[in-house]
Amino acid sequence: MQVILARSAGFCFGVKRALDMAEKTANTGQAYTYGPLIHNSQVVERLEQQGLRPINDLTEGRGTVIIRSHGVAPEVYAQGEELKLELVDATCPFVQKAQRLAMQFQQQGRQVILVGDRSHPEVQGIIGWTGNQGLVVENPAEAKQLPPLGPVAVLAQTTQPEQNFSAVVEELRTKSPDVVVHNTICSATGERQKAALELASQVEIMIVVGGKNSANTRKLMSLCQKTGTVTYQVETAEELEPSWFAGANSAGLTAGASTPDWIIEEVYKKMSEISTHDEQVSDEASYDIEDMANWEQSLQDLRRGKMVSGTVVQITSDEVLVDIGGKSEGVLPINELAVKRPNHPSEVVAIGDKINVVILRVENKEGYPVLSKRRADQLQSAGSLEEAFQTGQELQAEVVDVVKGGLLVDIGMRGFVPASQIQRGYVEDLRQFLGKTLRLRILEFDRDKNKIVLSQKIILEEEAKLAKVALWETLTEGQVVTGVVRRLVTFGAFVDIGGIDGLLHISDMTYGHIKHPSEVVKENQQVEVRVLKVDREHERVSLGLKQALTDPWEDVAAKFSVGTVVTGQVVRLAPFGAFVKLAEGIDGLIHISQLSDRHIAKPDEVVQVGQTVKVKIIDCNGAERRISLSLKDVAGADVDSEATEMIEQQVHDLGATIGEAVGHPTAE
Repeated sequence: MQVILARSAGFCFGVKRALDMAEKTANTGQAYTYGPLIHNSQVVERLEQQGLRPINDLTEGRGTVIIRSHGVAPEVYAQGEELKLELVDATCPFVQKAQRLAMQFQQQGRQVILVGDRSHPEVQGIIGWTGNQGLVVENPAEAKQLPPLGPVAVLAQTTQPEQNFSAVVEELRTKSPDVVVHNTICSATGERQKAALELASQVEIMIVVGGKNSANTRKLMSLCQKTGTVTYQVETAEELEPSWFAGANSAGLTAGASTPDWIIEEVYKKMSEISTHDEQVSDEASYDIEDMANWEQSLQDLRRGKMVSGTVVQITSDEVLVDIGGKSEGVLPINELAVKRPNHPSEVVAIGDKINVVILRVENKEGYPVLSKRRADQLQSAGSLEEAFQTGQELQAEVVDVVKGGLLVDIGMRGFVPASQIQRGYVEDLRQFLGKTLRLRILEFDRDKNKIVLSQKIILEEEAKLAKVALWETLTEGQVVTGVVRRLVTFGAFVDIGGIDGLLHISDMTYGHIKHPSEVVKENQQVEVRVLKVDREHERVSLGLKQALTDPWEDVAAKFSVGTVVTGQVVRLAPFGAFVKLAEGIDGLIHISQLSDRHIAKPDEVVQVGQTVKVKIIDCNGAERRISLSLKDVAGADVDSEATEMIEQQVHDLGATIGEAVGHPTAE
């Protein structure tokens, strides 16, 4: 009897993801699952052995609770937060998408109608996201009984048969003039059902493996029965009856999305053993290697492009010999081992490893098949990558090469990240990313051409938008925040305070006088600033640098008491006098009348910008931020000190009297 496995069977992406998350959580200590993680009693039992016990009420849990792959209503998350539980969300991404759509359409005022099994936890969870206002319709007959409706949004349970969903939609179009349809059926579900139908129409007996409570398994069973082929459902290999296969020449095998590979393998082997004793198990039994683990087989049909399993038997510096069960070993060149070429094959494989390879050539010059592990890895990754593309899942990948226009990454297959998609700003040197791991989302996926284009920028931009929204909600006047100077202009600087650019005006940079912002800050400098004003309507923020510092005028009277003589630097001149910098942020004014005992027309007759002078404080008013100074009242400062020194030097050099030097010769 020939045993044929459907080309798509067993664990789907969402179930495998949930199981991986559960097992990782189990390694961290005692944890629970909210309801059975998936609808497979054998898997649930195995998880219990690892310390993951299912509970039906969150009050029964302690510490960590895993949300099942079917998802839950929002009230469950709220209850978990109230009970201070750590919730690990293993909801299938396809289910999460349906939940989000259900909530959005309900908020838009549409009547949400979900096509599915109303008793299924996935359906109950999705309806919960509509505030329990959504309707569940299981088939066209139920849809026909509905009264006339207003605007409608139609979604599907992820495991719904496509035919049933389409029939319900057509019936609903007669009930409402405004129907929005979102086909939320998991693509893997549709592919699995299609493969099961094709196989059931070709064999005499059909076996469906899966949990008795699994909705998608029951649907597979129903679809196979509709072909007229005798169909049986089992949970384990022990349930197979030899009498089912009596006289049959062919039997098909498929499995629901909650059925692990190890159970499928046991059923496959048991079906093979049940074959009549005088009949050898056909070596033409086919299976889809992309969806499940390879099973041992003594001989494999060698043809170009086929994926086969083998065992590493020898490793040299530039190639690997793999026993693929044919007349001889296959040759696996080093450049076909992985996306990133290793320095030595032993970095990737070891003798005795069982690996999957694709046959590139049936025979080389020496008569050996030429193999590729890299391409086999690509084929095996393609399914999960396509799921990631459809769901928008974030991936991580190492940069393995820098090429013209971007980066190459190892994502199970070779992926390309354009330079414009690496980060939010311009990237000048691409080589800085070589060997680093990027956070990525798939922008373009072409399975036939092995083409995959990815972006890290899109993730960073989404996070920046969320951070910006959060910042607008929490930003308050008077708050001190850290920012980075992004751009200087003549009237100030724009500072990024976490996704929002605020204006730091030149007048709010320092308590002193400056002509240009570059005197205080530089581009890319990190600064602490105070929020002065928040205009949410126009999305404007005013910032202050000096306001985040201590005001130097607060205790100015104690530092600069009237009558004391201090040293300062002339910083600017005005027609009415000269300003002298006494300390950071504090300038005093020497009125023109206080510059000299003699009459002067302009301050530059006595002092110059940059000159250091000794001055006397004649008035200090901290409240009005004003200090008055006198140069002429300082002893010996009735003339310009520098001018005096110059004149005395001239006298010394010429041997003349001071009077002669200034134009008044002495009497003879």
